[in-house]
Amino acid sequence: MVDETIDTEFTEKEETVEENFGEEKSKFDEKRDETKEKFDETKEKGKNIADNVISDFYKSIDEFKESIKSMQKSADQKYADYKKTTVQTIDIDLVETSDIYYIKAAVPGVEKEDVSIEAGDNDLTIETCFKPYIEEFEEEDEAEVIMSAIKSGKCVKTVRFENSIDLENITAKFSNGIVIVTIPKLIIPKHKVNVE
Repeated sequence: MVDETIDTEFTEKEETVEENFGEEKSKFDEKRDETKEKFDETKEKGKNIADNVISDFYKSIDEFKESIKSMQKSADQKYADYKKTTVQTIDIDLVETSDIYYIKAAVPGVEKEDVSIEAGDNDLTIETCFKPYIEEFEEEDEAEVIMSAIKSGKCVKTVRFENSIDLENITAKFSNGIVIVTIPKLIIPKHKVNVE
């Protein structure tokens, strides 16, 4: 009988342990599932935050690039407007011999009829107008200037000479966007004055 009592007690204890183990396992499984759900939620939130940060970062970069492009376009437009309102100079070479000045002026893209030359007692002015490249496009092409570094608008160059010049014998030749001006010096013979 003692054996039976021990077996019964053992069986009861075994059942109690199994019940307690089952309850604890269920509680553990619930806690594990709750913790896993919280972890997955936190992980998803972190992923969403990271995605938003990256998206905002790329959006900021794109906005910055657009801002830079807009600033560049605005600066180019202001520079183009400035060039239209200011008189630019014509590029020249000036060479002198003992009795003649030579000027070589670069006026590319300009017709001979659009070059004006005026001479004074000891100066010469060359004037022309360069048309902006954008004007070569039709309005329906909707072309816009991205960059403009070539001269456009009114351009003038005045050269002052050390000696008086012979206005009657100045010549100018135009060829391939180059004007060559030959300016003879006015040679005034010296006159001896008698002192009394």
